[in-house]
Amino acid sequence: MAKICLVSSSGGHYEQLKRLKALEEEHDIFWVTEKTGFKSSADYYLNQTGLKDKWFPWKMVKNFGGSLKIWFKEKPDYIITTGTMVALPLCFIAKLFGKKIIFIETFARVYDGTKAGKLMYKYADLFIVQWEPLLEIYPDAVYGGSIY
Repeated sequence: MAKICLVSSSGGHYEQLKRLKALEEEHDIFWVTEKTGFKSSADYYLNQTGLKDKWFPWKMVKNFGGSLKIWFKEKPDYIITTGTMVALPLCFIAKLFGKKIIFIETFARVYDGTKAGKLMYKYADLFIVQWEPLLEIYPDAVYGGSIY
C-alpha cells in the first residue's frame, strides 16, 4: 500500500484533487492545503501565498519548514498535486528523497499552462493534462481527460 500526499492550493485546485478521493480505498492518503476561509477537510494546512504577495519569501520559508515536519511524520511515497505555490516545498522535498511527483495541470487551463505547471513540468515524474491542446505546451505530458 503506497502512502500518497495530495497537496494543492485551496479552492478549485483542491476541489479537483478531491475527485481522487477513491485512492483512499487502496492507498494510505493524507491531504495538505492552505489556511483560508475555504472549507476543507485536509489533514494539514500551510500558509496561503502567491508570487504577488509581498510576504511571499517569508511564507515560503515557513511553508518549507511546515512541509518538512509533515514529510518526516508521514513519509509519503508519492506527491500528487494540481498546484500551486503551497505544493512546491513538498515537491522539492520529494525530489530530495527520491520519491515520485504526479502533477495534474488544472482543468481551468485549456490553451496555456500555469506558472506552477511550467515549473513542475521539468520535475514531475508524471505530468497529466486535462485538455488535449495543452500537449502542444507540454509535449511529454499524458492526456488524462477531465478529472471531473
